[in-house]
Amino acid sequence: RIFVLGIGFFTLCFLMTSLGGQFSAKRLGDSPFTIRTEVMGALESRGVLRRMSDMLEMLMKRMDILARLENSTDFHKGDEARFPLDRFQPAAGLMERIQAIAQNVSDIAIKVDQILRNSLLNGKGMEGRRDQCEVPRDPKYPDCAGKVEWMRARWTSDPCYAFFGVDGTECSFLIYLSEVEWFCPPLPWRNHTVAVPSPPPPPRAQAAFRRDLARLLELIGTGKESLSFMKKRIRHLAQQWLRAARRLEQRLAGRQRDQKHILVHIGFLTEESGDVFSPRVLKGGPLGEMVQWADILAALFMLGHSLRVTVSLKELQSHLGVPPGRGNCPLTSPLPFDLIYTDYHGLQQMKQHMGLSFKKYRCRVRVIDTFGTEPAYNHEEYATLRGYRTNWGYWNLQPSQFMTMFPHTPDNSFMGFVSEELNQTEKQLIKANKVSSMAVVYGKEASIWKGKEKFLAILNKYMEIHGTVYYETQRPPEVPAFVKNHGLLPQHEFQQLLRKAKLFIGFGFPYEGPAPLEAIANGCVFLQARFNPPHSSLNHEFFRGKPTSREASVSSQHPYAEDFIGKPHVWTVDYNNSEEFEAAIKTIMRTQVDPYLPYEYTCEGMLERIHAYIQHQDFCTTSSLPLSPKTKTPAMQSPPSPLALSPNSTHLVWSPRAGWAPQAWPPVASLQVWVSEPQHTCTETCRHHGLVCEPTFFRFLNKEEVFLQLSIACDSTEYEMNHLYPAVAENVHECYLQKEPLLFSCAGHHAKYRRLCPCRDFRQGQVALCRDCL
Repeated sequence: RIFVLGIGFFTLCFLMTSLGGQFSAKRLGDSPFTIRTEVMGALESRGVLRRMSDMLEMLMKRMDILARLENSTDFHKGDEARFPLDRFQPAAGLMERIQAIAQNVSDIAIKVDQILRNSLLNGKGMEGRRDQCEVPRDPKYPDCAGKVEWMRARWTSDPCYAFFGVDGTECSFLIYLSEVEWFCPPLPWRNHTVAVPSPPPPPRAQAAFRRDLARLLELIGTGKESLSFMKKRIRHLAQQWLRAARRLEQRLAGRQRDQKHILVHIGFLTEESGDVFSPRVLKGGPLGEMVQWADILAALFMLGHSLRVTVSLKELQSHLGVPPGRGNCPLTSPLPFDLIYTDYHGLQQMKQHMGLSFKKYRCRVRVIDTFGTEPAYNHEEYATLRGYRTNWGYWNLQPSQFMTMFPHTPDNSFMGFVSEELNQTEKQLIKANKVSSMAVVYGKEASIWKGKEKFLAILNKYMEIHGTVYYETQRPPEVPAFVKNHGLLPQHEFQQLLRKAKLFIGFGFPYEGPAPLEAIANGCVFLQARFNPPHSSLNHEFFRGKPTSREASVSSQHPYAEDFIGKPHVWTVDYNNSEEFEAAIKTIMRTQVDPYLPYEYTCEGMLERIHAYIQHQDFCTTSSLPLSPKTKTPAMQSPPSPLALSPNSTHLVWSPRAGWAPQAWPPVASLQVWVSEPQHTCTETCRHHGLVCEPTFFRFLNKEEVFLQLSIACDSTEYEMNHLYPAVAENVHECYLQKEPLLFSCAGHHAKYRRLCPCRDFRQGQVALCRDCL
C-alpha cells in the first residue's frame, strides 16, 4: 500500500516538473519571435495538463479502492487493527492534498485554453504583418538585400539561426539581420525601448600581486600529461616567481593597475587539434611550447589578473557564449574577457565558432607564435597577390598581436619564457664542480644524430659525450657506442647534467629552443653551427609553410644566442671546416665562464615585459594614416613635421620644439629615423646603430616631407601596398609611401630600395622595452 502511495506521489512530482519545464522552456526575451514560441508552449502545456488530470483521477480511484479493502481487513482484526489504521492516517491527508492539486490543475488547464485562443488570434494578426515585410532600401545598409537573399537560401544551414528565432519568413530574416547582426535597419513596428543613458561603469578592481600559486594550479586542471608537465614546472619555479613579483611590486611603487579578465585557451592541447604534444611529453617530444605556456600562466597570475584556462573546445564555447550550431552566428552576449591568449589552433577554433563576433573582438586576442608572423604573410589580400600565402598566415591582425618565443622579429611582440635563476652560492658551486672534458649534445630525437659521425669523432678526441635521446627497448642506432646516453631525463635531472658539463653542443636542430639558454644559465658554453646560406622558407623545408621568410636572420641554430649573448658563452662556427670546429673545442675547454642568464629571461624580466604589454598595448583603437596627395585639399594639408635632423645630421629624431607629443607607446622621444642600405632590412639597419626597429613608429615617418628632411630627392611619390614601404628607389628618384598600415614591416629587403626605418632605444637586458617604456 505504501509502495503504491509512493509511486503515485513521485508520479505527481514528475508531472509537475514536466509541466514547469513546458512553461519555463520559452520565456519572454528568449528570441524575437516570442508569440510563436509561447503559442507552441501553450499547446504542449495543455496536452500535459490533460494527461496529468487523467492520471490524478485514476490515482485517486485506485487509492479509494485500496482504502476500502484496508478498512474491510482491519474490521476482522479487532484490536490489532489500530496499528494499520494509524499507519493509514497520513495517506488520508495525502488523498486530500492530491484532490486539491487535481482541482488546481483543472483550473490551470481552463486558463491555458483561454490563453491559447487569445494567442492564436494575436498570432494570425502578427502573421499577416510578418508576411508583409519588405527588404528596406537604406543607403546606410547597402548589404541588407544581399544578406536577406543569402538567408533565404541558407538559413537552415546552421541551427544557430533557428536559435535566434529565424523561421524562414522575410520578417524573421530582417529581425535577425537588424537585431542580432547589423546588416539591416531596425524594423519600425518592432518594440524598441528608448535608449536611456547608461550609468558610468563602476571602477575596475585593481590588480594586486599574488603571494602564492596554489589557485593557479587548480585553474590549470588535470587529465593531460601536458598539464601535469606545466604544473610541475610552475611548482618548481614558484619561489622564483614570488621573489620576482615582490621586487617588481616595489619598483612600481603602488602604481594603479586595472585587473583584466583574461581567457587563456591553449588550442594545441584540444582534442579537435589532435593534442599531439601530450602523448609525447614522456617520450622526448618538443617541450618548448609547454615551457612557454606554463610561464605565461604563472606571469599573468602573479601580476594579479583574473584568469580562465581552457584546453577543450567545449570549455571555450561555454566561456565565450557561443550559440548552439555550427558557428555562423555572433555570440549571445558581449565578450566577458579583456584579453584572450591563444595559439594558431585556438585562433582557428575561435574564428569557426564566433561568427561575426570574431571580427569585432579579434583586437583583444594575443597569439602565442613560436617563430613569428611577418606582416607580408598576415595581410590576406597582399599575401594572396604576392605569393606569401601559407597555412598559418593571413589573419589581418596587428602584427604586434603575435607574441614570439625569442625577439627575432620586432614586427611581433616578444613574449619569451623563463630559465631558472641561480644565486651566488649556487653559481660558485657549479663552477667548482664543472668537468672540463664533459659535453652534452642538444637533441632528444635520434634523427638529430644522423650524419654527425664526423663531428662526434672529433669531439670524442677531447671530451666525454653525453646524450639524452629517448628510446624504448634498445639503444638508438644513430647514437654511437662511445656516447653515454641517459635516455629521456626529467627536467631536474637534466639540469644536474648541465651543471656538470662544460659544453652544450647543437647540430643544427631544433631551432630556437629554450635548452641553450638553460645550459648557459648553468655555466655551459653553447657551441652551434653557422648556416651559410642562412636558413629560410626559401631554402629549407622546416620553415616552408610558416608565415615568415626569416631572410638572412636564421644564420645559426639559435640566432638569439648568437646575436644577443655571443662569446664567451656562445660560439658559432662553420661545421664544414673541421679545423675551425676542432680549434673551437680546444679553446672552449680552456675558457672559464660564469653561469649567465639574460635579464629578459628571468621571472622578473618576464613579469616586467607582460605588465608593460597589458598596460600599454591597445589594438582596439587605431591611428589613421595621413591622406594621400590625391585626396588632400588645401584646407587639409599636413601639419609641419615634428621630426628634425639630429645634431650630426645623420638621422631624424622627435623634435623637442614640436610642441606636442602623441599618446603613443613606446613614447616618441625614443624614435630615431634611419635610412637603410640596399639589401638591408630595417631590423638589421637599426641593430647596426645599436637600436631596435619599432614598427609602431612607421606612421610618423610615412610622409613626403620626411624624404625632404633626409635630403632624398623624389621626382615622384606614390602610395602603394608593399611591405618594404616607405622606401626610395634612388637610381630613378622614385619615392614610395605605405598605403596599408598592416603592412608596416621591419622585415624584408630589396636591391632596388633604401628603406625608411623607425628605430628606438631599449632597456639593458630587456630588448622589448624602451628606456622609458615601463
